[in-house]
Amino acid sequence: MTRGALAAGPLLLAGVGTGHTAPGVLAAIAAMLAGINDRPGSRRASVERLGVPALAGALGLLAGTYAGRDLAAVPLTLVLTLLGLVAGSISAVGAVASAAGTQLLVGAAIGAGMPAAESGWQRAFAFLAGAGWLLVLRLALPTPGSFAGDFRFDGERTAVAEVYDAVAALLDAVGGEHATARRAALTAALDHAQDALAGPRLRRYAGSATERRLHAQFAAALPLAEAATALFWSGKPVSARASEGPRRLAAAVRGNTGPGPLPAPHRSDAALRALDEALLRAADAFDRGEGAARRLVGRRPSARNALRAAIGSGGREYGWRVCLCFGAGTAIAQALHHTRWHGQHWYWLPATAAFLVKPDLGPLASRVLCRAAGTVLGALVFAGPAALLPRPAGLIALVAVCGALVPVATRHFAAQTTVVTVLVLALVMVGGEPQACVSRISETLLACALVLITGHLPMPGKRGGRVRARLAAAGRAAHAYLVHVLGEYDDRAERWALRREAYRTLAEARTAIALAAAELPALARHTAGADAVADVLERLVDTTTACAVHLDDMGRLTPRHVRQLRSSLDELGFPEGEVPLPAAAG
Repeated sequence: MTRGALAAGPLLLAGVGTGHTAPGVLAAIAAMLAGINDRPGSRRASVERLGVPALAGALGLLAGTYAGRDLAAVPLTLVLTLLGLVAGSISAVGAVASAAGTQLLVGAAIGAGMPAAESGWQRAFAFLAGAGWLLVLRLALPTPGSFAGDFRFDGERTAVAEVYDAVAALLDAVGGEHATARRAALTAALDHAQDALAGPRLRRYAGSATERRLHAQFAAALPLAEAATALFWSGKPVSARASEGPRRLAAAVRGNTGPGPLPAPHRSDAALRALDEALLRAADAFDRGEGAARRLVGRRPSARNALRAAIGSGGREYGWRVCLCFGAGTAIAQALHHTRWHGQHWYWLPATAAFLVKPDLGPLASRVLCRAAGTVLGALVFAGPAALLPRPAGLIALVAVCGALVPVATRHFAAQTTVVTVLVLALVMVGGEPQACVSRISETLLACALVLITGHLPMPGKRGGRVRARLAAAGRAAHAYLVHVLGEYDDRAERWALRREAYRTLAEARTAIALAAAELPALARHTAGADAVADVLERLVDTTTACAVHLDDMGRLTPRHVRQLRSSLDELGFPEGEVPLPAAAG
């Protein structure tokens, strides 16, 4: 909230104070969009999370400015429609790519429709300056209460500590009704910590002692997570003593201190022995401080994998739907451009459609309803201040307040829409235009109707491509992990990396399935049965983890391990003999 208050408002004030109101408005818009992408986490990861979408937005603004000035309505509509196809396809790559695709389209719509005397390069520079200012605030300002050691790594420290807490919570829940949810929470904590430690490097050399220590502590958590998962698979409750060690390690990470003596769990079976050994290794890594642990870098999709996602079934489905909505929005806006009720903000229609139609932002129908309700409420809220506040000082103060509220409002799409509506209407008036509440409402409602209709139209190819692509990736990762474990390889770091990839891709598939299932029946029916496939993959990966722990301890699998593996492989339809199962002990 502090960063939000110091971003859009001061930028707008600087623009108005220096006589460069239009660049100030663009900088404030960029800061607002960056604020929507600003999430808790590590500072280094925020460079990519905020910077890549900002670069895409500036590129869209540049292209839209020159296209809007040089092209007539029909060619302009075709160019923006093609841009929608590209941006939609890119959005299938991942969360950062999705945000970049959205800002690319929003920037293009603003550039083509917002009149300005500045050149495209000047407008793009103002946009980058606005987003860059928020990024500077993100990197420079400490988080309250984060002064345990080097505050620059407060996000990384919190993320690693949450992994140890999640291990302890899973151990407490083993054998109970909440065990499955706790195992999923452990996966989420590991994903978050992996991303936090894998941000772009901001220094030339190997990093500070604090950074090396955090990497060693994260590496030490991986065998603990593996042992806890094996205990979860066994289903036998463990004593409360087992979770005390991970909790003390979590407190040590948060306080940047040593863990002290750790209580050893009972060593009555293979998984408990693995847990005990993992605690001993973790204590050694904590005591060594900077330890020489192998650096485990988070997954970064290669250019080949990113291209595969963009042109695959999921990317094509994204691309065509975004292309259709964005292009239709542009065409309708151009056709109504000179009508009295439409006004001069025709770019609001395609920009709103770009925000609404993205399939990864939640169920389409609920997004439309939340957007409509939030816009109407925001316009009504703004009507009072618009008539009473002094200009421009009062409106600039209102922009600052809205900037501070954006991080809170992002928790619900309707609340976010309300705050953004007030902020945008204030920016319009600061820019010298009349109050535009009615125009904003009409544009948004038209965009909602457009997206609701086009979002449920039949599209080329088989529907549910994103879910199928995520499940296929999870299946490949599970297969690679299983082959490594049964192949009796000695590289445990590689095994842990494959395990991380298997659980991560499975979590992404679960997210895609949940989003698809929450759509209206016309869309949800295309992914029916996907949950059952994810359940089988989850059992396979859990069993593989239990097999890895048992093989480390005993060298051979039990009949239960072999039986569970064979059952999961049969349900998934793996060809006979593709994964040769070892003989069971006893």
